[in-house]
Amino acid sequence: MNTEHSAGDRSAADIKVMVVDDHPMWRDAVARDLAAAGFDVVATAGDGPEAVRRARAAAPQVLVLDLNLPGMPGVQVCKELVGADPALRVLVLSASGEHADVLEAVKSGATGYLLKSAGAGELIDAVHRTAVGDPVFTPGLAGLVLGEYRRLATDPAPAAADLPKAPQLTDRETEVLRLVAKGLSYKQIAERLVISHRTVQNHVQNTLGKLQLHNRVELVRYAIERGLDDA
Repeated sequence: MNTEHSAGDRSAADIKVMVVDDHPMWRDAVARDLAAAGFDVVATAGDGPEAVRRARAAAPQVLVLDLNLPGMPGVQVCKELVGADPALRVLVLSASGEHADVLEAVKSGATGYLLKSAGAGELIDAVHRTAVGDPVFTPGLAGLVLGEYRRLATDPAPAAADLPKAPQLTDRETEVLRLVAKGLSYKQIAERLVISHRTVQNHVQNTLGKLQLHNRVELVRYAIERGLDDA
């Protein structure tokens, strides 16, 4: 497994994770794999309402979430929890690779989307990366999501002249934002700019704060609306 997932040099023990799935054997297996990898698994849940209640009580940093849940669909769970706590990262772990499901999950606030066919190593790496806000998608789905970002940014999009005046970003923050809008991961941006993964994270967090945005989805849309992905 790739150990570069350092996730800003945070160890697994520093990351609180919750697993939500309606199949007990699968849920327990995922929780067991993550605990064995050193993550702090603070809660599990088997249906939507239970997931919302337990997440609010346990305050995980990463929610590993199935979409097909009794009582309340996973996308609604995601909307409610991310709406209440924008710092929460949600990694969808689903059997469905349908494009509509992927896009709905992203629109509801999910940071990433992994198919259940992924191996344990992929899942562990994905949780590390999700914890720092790096988008994680099963191969082939990242392009789909970036395409949707572009569609959302232009259908309908306000004219550039009508957009509010942008807060002042540093040259480096603008450079990082441009690469984020092009769909690059934090690791790829770090390699492109010859800076550390942690430095990329810091630039993104500073930019989110200046722009009063909550997550990477909003950040990408902001950048595309201003044509930074074409620069």
